[in-house]
Amino acid sequence: MAETLPPHPPARRPLRLRFGGLPLRELAITAAPFVLIAGLLLVMAYQRLKPNPPRQVVMATGGPQGAYHEFGKRYAEQLKRHGITVTLRPTQGAAENLALIRQADSGVDIVLAQGGGEPDAPNTGRDEDDPDAGLVSLGSMFFEPVWLFYREDAARRLAKAPELTRLSQLVGGTLNIGAAGSGVPPLMERLIAANAIAPDAIGLQRLPTTPAVVDLLEGRLDALALASAPEALMVQMLLKTPGIRLMDFAQSEAYSRRFHFMSPVVLPRGVVDLAADQPPTDVRLVAPTATLVARDTLHPALVQLFVQAAQQVHGGPGWFQRKGDFPNAANAERPIAPEAQRYYRSGPPFLQRYLPFWLANLADRMWLALLAIIAVLIPLARVLPPLYEFRIRRRVFRWYAQLRAVEEARGKRPAAELLADLDNIERRVDGISVPLSYADELYSLRSHIDLVRQRLA
Repeated sequence: MAETLPPHPPARRPLRLRFGGLPLRELAITAAPFVLIAGLLLVMAYQRLKPNPPRQVVMATGGPQGAYHEFGKRYAEQLKRHGITVTLRPTQGAAENLALIRQADSGVDIVLAQGGGEPDAPNTGRDEDDPDAGLVSLGSMFFEPVWLFYREDAARRLAKAPELTRLSQLVGGTLNIGAAGSGVPPLMERLIAANAIAPDAIGLQRLPTTPAVVDLLEGRLDALALASAPEALMVQMLLKTPGIRLMDFAQSEAYSRRFHFMSPVVLPRGVVDLAADQPPTDVRLVAPTATLVARDTLHPALVQLFVQAAQQVHGGPGWFQRKGDFPNAANAERPIAPEAQRYYRSGPPFLQRYLPFWLANLADRMWLALLAIIAVLIPLARVLPPLYEFRIRRRVFRWYAQLRAVEEARGKRPAAELLADLDNIERRVDGISVPLSYADELYSLRSHIDLVRQRLA
């Protein structure tokens, strides 16, 4: 017969020592005020700094068939990759663009502007009279040559020569200088005045580009002036039209000395069409510089994105520049925005080379605020360890009050009731979970419970 083992005494409930559950919750409760203060400071810094840019921006460009509008579409494509929607507003040209950006209620945030594309304003010496107050430049984007196309028969009739090289040779003829709102009329008026030509010596017309081109081709105009990047469709078409010539500005260097916004440029031989050798010779031109102009309240992140987009749009080689010549901070008629200066000095922000734009921008705009917040929170963090220790030890020590009450009731209440109370305390203590570093205090409490039980017995 198998030996019968004596009954095993009931096992005592094991002491549960876990670093989890309650201690972690205690840590969370202890750190809650600290986290709340940190979160409040972050929210205040975020509201103050506004690191994330608006998702909508309005850009005034030019006519639908002009180079400005074409460039505007390219900017919109570049910024769309970063979640920014660029709404293009067609205009008559640079003069209207500047008028819009100067109007506080126009809704326009950024424009393409042509150097010298507006009349000279009288200087009164007062800042409040400065029409460019509150405007900044994002840099020079591209050359915008003055294209003066004329009919070959007009050159023979007016200058008694096969080609024109000076504006004074147009005296007695008709010249279209563009519609109001474009930057060409004030620019051409400056050039004509610099040549000491009487205002009525040349029949100036102010037609939009398309009807002016039609009149030129049909002989109702002797010449027309455009100021545009070579990407403009009308420029491309007129360069290849038989019977239409492009004026060679023989005095291009002199113009650049007289007008700070002008640069002498050369249209190289064959650059229009190598196979047809167009133009057959180098053509000297004068070229204002097109710039991006924005309000000084435009979000710095948008300034950074527009300058980066300009690098993609205008940074390649072209008819008048080599790769990398544009954009740049030269020939700016207005102060350069600080964020644009930062780009021209050191390139894109370091973090944007490795992180998504929104995250890199957030870190770039907030790091100073984060350092300040950390400096404030470090002294506060010193109270967390003692506070945490107090809350953990309190889980153990608070049972001593009930244990003392049981001990002091000895002889005043029945022993059975006191033992029942003691068993209840022990069961509750068994449910306490503390980190191992505080286990000695929990074991001491258990031993004291046993000591009181012995005294009651």
